[in-house]
Amino acid sequence: MDVRTFKENIYRSALPLLEGRVVTDLVIGLSLLAVELDGKDYAAAYVMRESLGGGCSIFSYAADAVGMSAVDAGKWFVDGGDDVQRAIGCAVINAASQVLPLKDSGGPDKPFDVEIKKGDTVGMIGNIRPVAMQLRNSGCKMMIFDKGQCAKGNVTEDIYPMDKQSELLPGCDAVFLSGTTTVNGTVIPLTELCPNARDIVLIGTSTPMIPEGYAGTNVSVLAGSWWKKDAKEEVFRLISRAAGIQALGKFMIKKNVRIK
Repeated sequence: MDVRTFKENIYRSALPLLEGRVVTDLVIGLSLLAVELDGKDYAAAYVMRESLGGGCSIFSYAADAVGMSAVDAGKWFVDGGDDVQRAIGCAVINAASQVLPLKDSGGPDKPFDVEIKKGDTVGMIGNIRPVAMQLRNSGCKMMIFDKGQCAKGNVTEDIYPMDKQSELLPGCDAVFLSGTTTVNGTVIPLTELCPNARDIVLIGTSTPMIPEGYAGTNVSVLAGSWWKKDAKEEVFRLISRAAGIQALGKFMIKKNVRIK
C-alpha cells in the first residue's frame, strides 16, 4: 500500500462522520494546532515546525479554514500542501471521530494493550518521553529514532541515528510510531520495516482515530486522544500561547483501541 492510498482510506472511512459538519474555530500554535467542528467537538494535532518553510504568508489557507465544510477541510489530510495543512485535516477527522463508540482496551497492567516482556526490543519513532519511561520499566531494550534530536546531535544510549531505521526496526518485537507519521506520510514505509513486530502502535494526539481506515496495514493499536468538550476555550488559549502536550494533559481523554 502506498501512502496516498492509506490516507485516502482514512479519509473515506471518516466521510460519514464529516458530512454536514462545519469548521467553527481554529488555532495554530508553535507546538500544536486545534480545530473545532460545529461549536462542539474539537481535536488537536502536532505542529511539525521543523519541516516548514520560511516567510510570513505561507499559511494563508488557515484564514479560510473557519467556515469550511468538514468534508473539504478533512481532505487536507490527504492533499494538504504542507505538514500544517495536513495536520489541520487530521484534527478535523479526529474531531469528527468523537461520535464513534470506540471501546478502550488494555489497562494499568497492560499499557496500550501490548505485552512488553523483559528482553524485548522496542522501537519508537519520535521520542515520546513519558511512554519511553513507562516501557523501560518492563526491562526491554529501547531504540528511539527522533529526527529533531538527531539533527541537534543528541544521539545517546537509546537514541539512534535516523539512517539506522532500516537496519534495526526489522528486529523489533514491538514498535511505537508517533501519530505524526500519518501526517508527514512516513507511516507506511515505517510499518513495512517492522514485519516481525508483534504489535505496531500509533500513539499521540495526531493519530487518526478511525479504525476502519487501517485495513490492509500492520497497525494493531491506536493510542490517540479525544478532548473534554467543556475545556475548549482553555485548550485553544494555551495552544495560542505555544503550550505543548504536557500542559494540556488534564484536558485529554486518552483512547487506546485495538484494531487487530
